[in-house]
Formats: sequence, C-alpha cells, structure tokens
Amino acid sequence: MKFVDETRIKVEAGDGGSGCVSFRREKYVARGGPDGGDGGDGGHVYMIADENLNTLVDFRFVRFHKAERGENGRAKDQTGARGEDITLRVPVGTRVADDDTGEIIADLVMHGQRQMVAKAGFHGLGNTRFKSSVNRAPRQKTLGTPGEVRNLRLELMLLADVGLLGLPNAGKSTFIRAISAAKPKVANYPFTTLVPNLGVVSASPERSFVVADIPGLIEGASDGAGLGIRFLRHLERCRLMVHIVDLLPEDMSDPAENAKVIVSELKKYSEKLAAKTCWLVFNKTDLVLADEAEETIKRVVEAINWEGEVHTMSASSGVGTKDLVRAMMEQIESLPRPKIEMPVEDDGDVGFLWDEYHKDQIANHAVIEEGDDDWDDWESEDDGHVIYARD
Repeated sequence: MKFVDETRIKVEAGDGGSGCVSFRREKYVARGGPDGGDGGDGGHVYMIADENLNTLVDFRFVRFHKAERGENGRAKDQTGARGEDITLRVPVGTRVADDDTGEIIADLVMHGQRQMVAKAGFHGLGNTRFKSSVNRAPRQKTLGTPGEVRNLRLELMLLADVGLLGLPNAGKSTFIRAISAAKPKVANYPFTTLVPNLGVVSASPERSFVVADIPGLIEGASDGAGLGIRFLRHLERCRLMVHIVDLLPEDMSDPAENAKVIVSELKKYSEKLAAKTCWLVFNKTDLVLADEAEETIKRVVEAINWEGEVHTMSASSGVGTKDLVRAMMEQIESLPRPKIEMPVEDDGDVGFLWDEYHKDQIANHAVIEEGDDDWDDWESEDDGHVIYARD
C-alpha cells in the first residue's frame, strides 16, 4: 500500500432542520391551535484514531465528506429526526489542522481517541414554540442553521521512541535492519529509503522501543532539494534522535561537512526539534583504522560544536550495535513520557430548548412568518399550556 502522510480534505457538518408552521385540524375542533414541530439537529463530523491504519491514502481518493442534514419539523408536534454523524478513521499519530487558519484542531495520538472536527447546525423552532397569551395562533418559525464547513489538512506523524537522521547512505536502514525485524531496502545508491520505516527493538525481555528511519537529508533540503524536509515531522514525537555520520562516505566527502549539513537543515526546519535530545553515532568503524576514526570523530565534534553523547558502531557487521541499543533503552527509560492531554470532548448535542441561539435569532428578526389565512385569534378557552413565553 502506498504510504501517504499528508493530504487535504473538506468536511461539512449537517444543516439543522427547519421548524414547521402547522395547526391542529380535527373534526369538531374549530381552532385546534399550533402544532408545528421543531426541526432536527444536523450530524457532526468526527475523526477517530485507529491503530489498524498506517497511511492516509484513502483520503486521496475521497476528499469531501458530509454529514446528514436534520429533518424538518412536522405537524402534530413531530420533531424532525436528527442527522446522522459521520466518523472518519485515521491512523494513530494524525494531526488535524484547519487549512485556512492553521489552527490545530486535534492531535490523535491514542487508539480510540475521538475529536469533533465540524459541528452540526442547530434545529429550527416550530410555531408551537411561539404560542403565548397574546399570540394564540402564531405563524412564526425559525430555520435551522448551516453546519460547519472546514478545509482540513491531515498530517501523519509516526509515533516512535527513537528517530534516525542523516545523509543518504549513512547507514540508517542498515542499522534498523541490524537491531530489529524491520527489513527496509538497502542499496549503495542515494535515496534508497523513500518513505519512513518503523522497527521494534527488543533490548531485553519485556523491554523494547520503536525506532523510526526517515529518508536521508541533503544540503538544500529545506528549499526542496532531494526529498525535502517534510519527513522530519516524523521525528517531532520521538524522545531521542540519533544522528548517524558515515566515517567513510561512498562519495569520499568530508564527514565533518556532512554533519554540518544535517545540523543546519534541522535548525532551518524547527529550532524546537533541533533542541531535542540527540546522539551523534559514527558508522563504519570497522572500515577505518582506530587512530584515523578517532581523529575524524574529534574533527566532526569540533566542526559542529557538539556537546551531546557520542557513540561508534558498524551497522553492517554489528560491532557496537548491542551496546548502543542498551544505551538507548536506558536513555528512553530515564526520559519522562510525554504528557498527552486528552481533549474534553464536546458532543455538541443541542437539546430542544429555548436556548441562547434561538433567543438571538428572535432578537435579530430571524423568525419566518407565514402568510395570514382566515384564522382569527383564539378564544380564551382555546389557550392551552404555554410552553415558552417571550418577554
């Protein structure tokens, strides 16, 4: 299945149903009084995180999603049916933002987490609601309000404990193959990795963590060179980043300059991401002499003013990988788990009440009045129970 980690869609909540103007017509009942029912509320649009999904590819084919409209009110005080909600399933780790304003609507980071992304319209009032001692035969009603319409941007950010970054062919995919069961493609040409890969690493029984391998960065990635920097978003939720540096690059480039490129591109993308805990790991130590490796490492550390931890390994032969995995596990366990604030879900249900919305509608003359017919005002004995009285 194609990996899609960003897409744009449009959602529209259901409109509220309009109220009804109706009067009771029954044999031997000359003036039966108003019996127009309220409309029904529209349907909301929700999004829910589903751990069984791992891509947003389905939204590439269906970009418009609309909830059901509430039914109009009917005679005999029948309330219109409420519109049916729709729930869109997205992978765990999906961030939902308003594409027009940039507002973050939801961060769905737990399986089953649900969030409303478009609120339904309110129902309109039937003429029964306008009955009073001075208005015995009301012909007023209110219309339902339109449902919320939103253009959304969906971004999938992988949930991993450790994120790997570096130039193409630095050994990231080889490393993740060596320490986990993941089998990303490995070859001796740049950009072998085109999409992020996840691997579960077992440090010891009942102790494991998840590693994310993203496509390599090159100089100018922030300006769109290579695969760009859009995959860096997958590192935002990582608790530890590992910058892998090739001690013996295929193109014979300078490891110090290569490391500076990654640090520079990371800062251009996000200062916050660049400030995360990061380790510098030198790969292919088995292909260079110990003295030469030590000299290169010292030169790289000085070139980028590195103050974090430094490790060495050979991903291909496995030298140093077990020690590195144990160190990663200890580091992850020492870091506090990120606090996930579950939003208080507003189900948006609107009771059939004379609420503030309807008061505002009447105050703003949003009441619809139907034409007169041969009805006269009621007699006093026709006045039934007053449901709502206006000031």
